[in-house]
Amino acid sequence: MKDSLKPGIKYEHKYTVPESKTVPSLYPEADEFIIMPEVFATGFMVGFLEWSCIKAIIPYLDWPAEQSVGTHINVSHEAATPPGLEVTATVELVEVDGRRLVFNVEAHDNAGRIARGTHERFVIIKEKFDQMVAAKLQEHTRN
Repeated sequence: MKDSLKPGIKYEHKYTVPESKTVPSLYPEADEFIIMPEVFATGFMVGFLEWSCIKAIIPYLDWPAEQSVGTHINVSHEAATPPGLEVTATVELVEVDGRRLVFNVEAHDNAGRIARGTHERFVIIKEKFDQMVAAKLQEHTRN
């Protein structure tokens, strides 16, 4: 992590919602999801907000050796967005506590605000993280 990774970093990210990011696409193997409205799925919206936070901090990390993983999300999904509309995420890093990062996040579509809340991420060393995941997998596939 660079010394310049400090609160106040802001980033704006735009994305046009494709049909592949609607509720029926979230779990296509689930009949319950297939019959749901074709609007931007909350799960995909959360991923979009995470993506925006990642993009905000890449210049402040030793990328790709250092990366970040999401550890907490507290976001409201306030309005439906049909495919074809553009969504804009605005994120701001508001707290740096060691390797824990806290962001205020908000998203809008062409009609207005669709989401707001907070998101926490943790800076990792990718090689060490991958080793930990591999050890966990090995431990739980032996039994």
